[in-house]
Amino acid sequence: MKLRPAPPWQVSEWINTPNPLSLDALKGRIIVLEAFQMLCPGCVSHGLPQARRIATAFAPEDVAVIGLHTVFEHHEAQGSRVALEAFLHEYRFDFPVGIDAPGDGGLLPGTMQAYQMQGTPTLVLIDQLGRRRAQHFGAVEDIRLGAQIGALLAEPARAPAVDMDATGCVPGPGRCD
Repeated sequence: MKLRPAPPWQVSEWINTPNPLSLDALKGRIIVLEAFQMLCPGCVSHGLPQARRIATAFAPEDVAVIGLHTVFEHHEAQGSRVALEAFLHEYRFDFPVGIDAPGDGGLLPGTMQAYQMQGTPTLVLIDQLGRRRAQHFGAVEDIRLGAQIGALLAEPARAPAVDMDATGCVPGPGRCD
């Protein structure tokens, strides 16, 4: 099986960006998608701070850091845009954040379903051609993630087709955990 484009994001609203973002608009850059919930302890203590470190460590023309607020529990407490904006402001997360749209059946948000996420935090790496190359649920060591981003940056913009598994990820150590 060959690498396929990452599933499109199903975002209802955007924060910290003047225009809606899409995978196509970000082609040519590595995309680090950090899926989170503002009441998720792992997201607040690890995932989002790591996304901020990535945003400051890499040039924005090379690596785009995107947050995805994907609420699948405690909807009443964290479901409002006002609460999310206050959270992002207070913690000083200034990268673009999309609000994951409701999915089919109303149980899980749309992008979360499309990427078959197990929960939050989930970090997804998408290459310059818009293909999902790694997906991590839970904490990822900075050094491991930095190496993965560096390897993707080193690839030519027109990378050859690579075999992948049934989930759409390249098999091998550190690829789609």
